[in-house]
Amino acid sequence: MNHSSVVIISDDPEFARALAGRWQAERQVPELTVTTSDVWNSVAGPECDLVIVGPMRDGDRSSVFRAASFAAGTPMIMLANEGEDSGALGGKLSNLIFVLRHDGWAATLILLAAEVLRRADANGRAQRAERLALDSQRHATLGRYMLEMRPGVNNALTSMLGNADLLLLAPGELSADGHEQLRAIHTMALRLNEIMQRFSSLATEMWAGETESQHEMEAASRQLLTRP
Repeated sequence: MNHSSVVIISDDPEFARALAGRWQAERQVPELTVTTSDVWNSVAGPECDLVIVGPMRDGDRSSVFRAASFAAGTPMIMLANEGEDSGALGGKLSNLIFVLRHDGWAATLILLAAEVLRRADANGRAQRAERLALDSQRHATLGRYMLEMRPGVNNALTSMLGNADLLLLAPGELSADGHEQLRAIHTMALRLNEIMQRFSSLATEMWAGETESQHEMEAASRQLLTRP
């Protein structure tokens, strides 16, 4: 799992100290940032993977939730006392999870936080894999287009090079500047032709490699089927 970041918001120093100390005993410890409600509200909340909300001054946590509403995609865990109205505290925040305070609240909260971070990491990996798949699909489409257009491009380059060669053999029909421009066109056409030849060679090598890999897989499958 990638290194995660967790923000602990509380005006009770003992809560943050107990939670951070308990977390240090775990095998995987995220990057912990401890802040108070007034600091959190003043910066509208730093970017992080998880927010943990503890006791606040005078028990008022509404300002924290208002600030968190601007980052609705960030999951939040709040330690609530029994009898507190979760609806009034969190409003309609879909990313908010409540944990009732009890004797083992720190262990429960850390276990829940670890699961939330694991799911966030899995979602991030899935999104990155999806983006890579889309990029690969676009590159494959571009490659197929280039393969389809290769004969036409080669024919155009052959025509350009042939006509340029004919004109270069008759230098008296062109001015000095025209002769130099034609030679530049000829040189660029040769470079394009070299690029297309390299592309054709690469396509042939890739096709040969895929064919060889397919043959090896088929041979391995036949061995498995014929093995006593």
